[in-house]
Formats: sequence, structure tokens, C-alpha cells
Amino acid sequence: MALDENTDASLDRAFLALADPVRRAIVARLSRGPATVNDLAEPFAISKQAVSKHIQVLEQAQLVTRSRDAQRRPVHLNPARLEALTAWIDRYRLVREEQFRALDDVLSEQTAAGGRNPQEAS
Repeated sequence: MALDENTDASLDRAFLALADPVRRAIVARLSRGPATVNDLAEPFAISKQAVSKHIQVLEQAQLVTRSRDAQRRPVHLNPARLEALTAWIDRYRLVREEQFRALDDVLSEQTAAGGRNPQEAS
């Protein structure tokens, strides 16, 4: 995905869309392949119209797309958008991991210099 699709508003739409358990279940189902609204509505105790509204929210967040196959309008997962969200999350995860590695290095140096494990001092 293009960098401009990771604006704050775009990220907000995507994460808000994924905050709903029905929409997360739809995304999980679509990870196995395209499906129609009828297919997606089947496991839920909600109307097809409600499922359609959930799909619209996912479309606005660019998490899913629709195509036309004769009379059918299958819904498809947009893996590129999910990859963009994952990349955004990974940036912050990697920063934290680097901070923990640096802390581990400091603790290892202190342990080596003092000859004792700092946790054993208590």
C-alpha cells in the first residue's frame, strides 16, 4: 500500500473496523477465500443487511474489496492493506524489542562487572 494510505485517518478507519468482533470474524472467514454476503451472513444471528453494513465499513477501511461475477458480488480480503497495517505495528514492535535488547545488554554488563545477577541481590 502507498504511504499516504497510512495516514492517521486511514489507520483509525482500519483499526476501528477491526475493533468489532463481527467484522474480525468476516476478515477471518475471507482469509480462506472470497465469499458472498449470504455466505458471510450464515454463521451470524444478524440480518444480511447488518452483514452488508459491516462489509461497507470494511470496504471504507480498504480491508476488503468486491468484484462482480455475473449475478454474484463476492467479497475479497485485501491482503495488501492488512500487510500495511502489520508493517505499521511492526515498526513500533521493533523499536520496543531494540529497547529491551539494550536493557538486556546493560544488565549483562552489570552482572559481568559485579559477578552477581542483579535479581539475586534481593
